Amino acid sequence: MEGVLCIDKPAGMTSHDVVARVRRAVGGPRRGKRRRKVGHAGTLDPDATGLLLVLVGRSTRLVPYLQASRKTYEATVALGRRTDTLDASGAVLAEVDASAVTEEWLCEAAKELTGTIAQVPPMVSAVRVDGERLHERARRGEEVEREAREVTVHDLIVEDFVPGPTASASLLVTCSAGTYVRSLAADLGERLGVGGHLSQLRRLGSGRFSVDDAWTLEQIEELAAEGALSSALLDPADAVADFPSVAVDAQGAVAVGHGKTLPHTGHEGTVAAVDGDGRLLAMLEDDGSVARPRMVLAPADGTSEETR
Repeated sequence: MEGVLCIDKPAGMTSHDVVARVRRAVGGPRRGKRRRKVGHAGTLDPDATGLLLVLVGRSTRLVPYLQASRKTYEATVALGRRTDTLDASGAVLAEVDASAVTEEWLCEAAKELTGTIAQVPPMVSAVRVDGERLHERARRGEEVEREAREVTVHDLIVEDFVPGPTASASLLVTCSAGTYVRSLAADLGERLGVGGHLSQLRRLGSGRFSVDDAWTLEQIEELAAEGALSSALLDPADAVADFPSVAVDAQGAVAVGHGKTLPHTGHEGTVAAVDGDGRLLAMLEDDGSVARPRMVLAPADGTSEETR
């Protein structure tokens, strides 16, 4: 059993909590003291909801490829109130009357945050500084210097605006991987001169995946109990269908399984290698002359991971 599950994460759970519940549902035979691998691509904060990609079995090797995809969010920003975590879970640092903010002014500020921008990771993020995650240092009350990172905000669309002393803005955000929407919310508030924080966040999409196709954890557990969980699992080849692909023959499949290079595929960059049946064998990196396997999914001898 392997593949990708689209989960609609509820509020109040960490991404790790979701993985733990899926792991219990998947079960399966133990290999020594280990259960079947389960992981996720793209962390969601506990208060956030929406699409979380959970990968099962050898498909966990696809995490770097799915994690790097473009993301789409529905975000609500509370203007006029700054918090120490940049979201609703933090302590209020300052409150300002935001009654003067207009929708036109808001839209102009949103435009200024569109495109390639420099963003400083928040102290509550999982970024490591000097070997320790920032959120661990934040819990101790520490504030450390962080380097700004380039991210791309493809679209920042104002969908709704409610004026008032604590104004509220509903945004549709499409951005590159690694973008902190809570930082966007705080930056938007600063540009408007009133401060702000992220009050709600829901991930609508990640790459080719949509929350409209996602399952609840309860549905996943019901399917597992009925022995029908495979019906919810997306095939690994379908999961990386956004990448160009190349079909390889039996000889090429053995070569890829042993980590050997292949001739130029006709594409440059990341390429999915599939066999004649469309089964994903590996992810290649093609430099224009040869293609080198960077992640091998199928063993060279054709056996499954469970029997090796």
